[in-house]
Amino acid sequence: MILGFCERGALSAPPEPDRAPAFTEGSRNISNQLSIGREITAEHAGLRQRARSQGWWSGDGEFSFAEVFSPTPQPAHMEAAKARYHAGKELLRQHAGHITAETFMAILRDKASGICVDSEGFRTTGSMVSVLPQDPAVPCVHFFTATPDPSRSIFKPFVFVAGLKPAPQVRSPTFRDDPAKQIPRFQSAVDRRHQLYRRHQAALELMETDQERGQKLLQTLRDLEKQGLEGMNALLEGTVTPCPEELADLFFDCVEAEMKFYT
Repeated sequence: MILGFCERGALSAPPEPDRAPAFTEGSRNISNQLSIGREITAEHAGLRQRARSQGWWSGDGEFSFAEVFSPTPQPAHMEAAKARYHAGKELLRQHAGHITAETFMAILRDKASGICVDSEGFRTTGSMVSVLPQDPAVPCVHFFTATPDPSRSIFKPFVFVAGLKPAPQVRSPTFRDDPAKQIPRFQSAVDRRHQLYRRHQAALELMETDQERGQKLLQTLRDLEKQGLEGMNALLEGTVTPCPEELADLFFDCVEAEMKFYT
């Protein structure tokens, strides 16, 4: 199974039958809206009665969870979510039968569909792709950007192992008098950007003000991403067996390598 996430997400199958019996092939796409329709495998005993008592469902016809529990009329941002959903579904259809981690990275970077958003108010803040092998002997591999706008970020590999090395470069700072924990809340502002985020923001400014240098930097970063993908594909295919210590340091080392290009 391969998963791709941002604030919106996509899901590819097949998983093991006992993990998700209702989803054994094809792909699924979730985009800021209810996605469970008429194919309901389990539900609360009072679900439909609740819908009828609130006037959301007459009790006639087939019950669709998404139709019943979605607001009517839908607000503008829900219409945008619907457009993203259909665009994501089409992108998945185009790659049906040969979806890879790289496929999901490309979809998460797609701006024409609205899946990748780079405007200040609604910028995609972080993206993730996960490969979950059916063979329990093969480790799951995850790729994180840890930075906004995946079209100008790189996905860095991460594997859960014992002795994992922390990556403080992607941890947001803490504050003694955090305005989120004060009463009343948010009476002041603090900068929660972590170290990699700050460096990445500076790189984005370079890409916008000096396109030639920015493109060279972006290509260098994509080459770094490609190296990580090739290494993880070899791991998943069983052609290489990294020692646990290498996997424990993997994400930290990739973050460090990326940051060096921002200095």
